[in-house]
Amino acid sequence: MSHRPFPGRRSVLRGSLAASAALTVPAAIGAAPAFALSGRPEAGWGVQSGDVTSDSGLVWVRSDRPARMIVETSATESFRNPRRWHGPLLGADTDFTGTTRLRGLPSGEQIHYRVLLADPDDPRRTGEPVTGTFRTVSAHRRHGVRFLWSGDLAGQGWGINPDLGGYRIYDAMAKLDPDFFVCSGDNIYADGPISAAQALPDGSTWRNVTTEEKAKVAETLAEYRGNFRYNLLDRNLRRFNAQVPSVVQWDDHEVRNNWYPGEVIADSDARYTEKSIDVLAARARRAFGEYFPVSTLRPGAKEGRVFRVLRQGPLLDVFVLDMRTYRNANSPDTQAVDPQGILGREQLDWLKRELSRSRAVWKVIAADMPIGLVVPDPVEGLPNFEAVAQGDPGAPLGRELQIAELLRFIKHRRITGTLWLTADVHHTSAQHYRPSRAAFTDFEPFWEFVSGPLNAGAFPASALDNTFGPERVFVKAPAASNVSPAGGYQFFGEVDIDGGSGELTVRLREQDGSVLFARTLQPGLVGQ
Repeated sequence: MSHRPFPGRRSVLRGSLAASAALTVPAAIGAAPAFALSGRPEAGWGVQSGDVTSDSGLVWVRSDRPARMIVETSATESFRNPRRWHGPLLGADTDFTGTTRLRGLPSGEQIHYRVLLADPDDPRRTGEPVTGTFRTVSAHRRHGVRFLWSGDLAGQGWGINPDLGGYRIYDAMAKLDPDFFVCSGDNIYADGPISAAQALPDGSTWRNVTTEEKAKVAETLAEYRGNFRYNLLDRNLRRFNAQVPSVVQWDDHEVRNNWYPGEVIADSDARYTEKSIDVLAARARRAFGEYFPVSTLRPGAKEGRVFRVLRQGPLLDVFVLDMRTYRNANSPDTQAVDPQGILGREQLDWLKRELSRSRAVWKVIAADMPIGLVVPDPVEGLPNFEAVAQGDPGAPLGRELQIAELLRFIKHRRITGTLWLTADVHHTSAQHYRPSRAAFTDFEPFWEFVSGPLNAGAFPASALDNTFGPERVFVKAPAASNVSPAGGYQFFGEVDIDGGSGELTVRLREQDGSVLFARTLQPGLVGQ
């Protein structure tokens, strides 16, 4: 286990999180904040931190009206002699959200923060502070690293169910006191309306919290923003956000199922009046940047990118991919030449360059889609595919060509400690890839671990494509499609790197935190 000389978050948060957890959500759910409200600014949507480094971190908040964001930090929850940071003015242009970057923080320390919202016309008038905490990255290997990952939230119409206590999986994750959480995409289901009730197979009824924006597919910027706000109605998620910093990436459902750049929605899909995916994706990315603290995106900005590398000390670098924005069109994917692929040339070159520069013991590649699992996307009779694999067990074709290039690069540059993590397919599994089983053999063995969903329909295990020789060592998935969270099959994963030995242990966990599968990997190896 990791050696952690500083106190765990649970012990330091008992007092500071009480205020955040008890916050009530603004009454005008889904509506723009009212300018004529009396009183002081409120932050009923909680706080978040993200993209934390050894000396910095991002803090996020949303106000119920125009306000100046102020952040105070302290080494203790008493906030004696706090350090103050003046953040942005929160207004309608960013849906009253804002992010403040805290710089010059001490490494390897517990940082307590509180966000105050001040009246722009009278800075002395501030709302109740909202508190949170995070640990900065330690420069000392002996401290170890532990983080979690999963994805897929509020999918297939399964939203916040008050009868079940909402998104309970976040409480199970918080109990593990991770250094951070990687959300591997599908943070929302903008294409998935949520109704007040759904029938369950046993004759009972699933009840949902509902909002106006979740009554239809998202098309406008306001509707995309409303989709991100919807999840923040859950008390468990708000409490988790205040305790655990996030590393967020996106996939398809932040915009529309299985989308790709340049796509035009068929007229047969009457749900959409806006048919241009590029228009919808631009609106979705803007809302995404407003509602998550991402270091490479600015709230309200049209530019920026999701892919990035986060240095987590001498033991770990996390390479966050974007397998959505730069891909080519979904197709049968059998072309013998495919320079664009699923990553785009710029991102692939970036990934190769950053992997070769990394001096961390472990290089985790956070992918929003799996490599060897077949994810079909049939359209009008065409056998199109959505991810990398297309079911042909032979030599690499289509998007597999980019992955082959990357795997070859890792082998010949002798890049040690690579590991792939993903979500997307709504079950949990562990795949081991080995050249001796593969059609393409110029790579070293590696592992890919799949987890999720957080709160969405669960689906049977995907078929495997033998191009890179995967063997499914473990899987847990339902036999039926779209099993509700009430039926189980909700998952998250844990990565625990020991500070002494450098060993990395992956644990696949169920919704309640129980361990389904574990595998320990050794440091310093090109493949294993």
